[in-house]
Amino acid sequence: MPDNNTQTQHVSSYTSLGTARKEKVQLPESTFDGTVNMPVMHKAVTAFMANQRQGNASTKIRKYVTGGNQKPWKQKGTGRARQGSTRAPHWVGGGTVFGPTPRAYDHYVPRQVRALAKKSALNARANEGAIYVIDAFNFESPKTSAIVNLIGRLDVAEKKVLVLTDGVKPNVFLSGRNLPNVHVMPYTDSSTYHILWSDVVLVEAGALGTTLEPIAEAAAAPKREKPVTQSKPAKATKTAAKKPAAKKSAAKKAAKKAAKKAPAKKSAAKKTTARKSAAKKSTKRKEK
Repeated sequence: MPDNNTQTQHVSSYTSLGTARKEKVQLPESTFDGTVNMPVMHKAVTAFMANQRQGNASTKIRKYVTGGNQKPWKQKGTGRARQGSTRAPHWVGGGTVFGPTPRAYDHYVPRQVRALAKKSALNARANEGAIYVIDAFNFESPKTSAIVNLIGRLDVAEKKVLVLTDGVKPNVFLSGRNLPNVHVMPYTDSSTYHILWSDVVLVEAGALGTTLEPIAEAAAAPKREKPVTQSKPAKATKTAAKKPAAKKSAAKKAAKKAAKKAPAKKSAAKKTTARKSAAKKSTKRKEK
């Protein structure tokens, strides 16, 4: 049953940076009259989803499959079942029976029915308090951070957000194109499916026929990085402390090397004395 509620509705308004404005915006009564017609919305959504189908699925019946013109074997005498073609449906590689063929899934919905469905969807979101009015989307250049900051300040970052602009605005579209839960489109191009897909709808004031005076506000200040000069004295003290330690380690290494060289010299001296004694013994033996 349609739900008709003729009370005028007022919603909160915000700036494009997410700052709340003092005044509330009255939604136009011609669209937001409280009408919510569920059967009409269902018909519009199913027609929209059906119109998105391409209908390219295609199969071949037995007459379109290549081959199978000759009888595989003679009718009698083989002991096998009689066959007339290798492209019969019960053969591997044969044709398909009652398979899908290219077709159109288009559903036509009258213009007045589509308008009523869109009106019902907007009223459903308005009754839930899920419509926010933005004064103006005046983005000088595409910036995803602008949309992220906006939905973050509105506390709807974890919801599906539909942004409806007043006409085509490429900078706003490009700013939200990379966000999976944000969809940007002109207000006139929106459909019942898009409105019901979203959890929150952000509508530009100009799209509703209202004008809001701009508010002078500054963008959120970026985070300042700590100056590098403060860490320099600490690094200098660390390097100064490391220098004596490096000298000590160098002295230890030199002492270790000297200690290793001393036994090597002793062993070399022993080897030379042993050689001399061996030479003396050999000369004595020769004299004898």
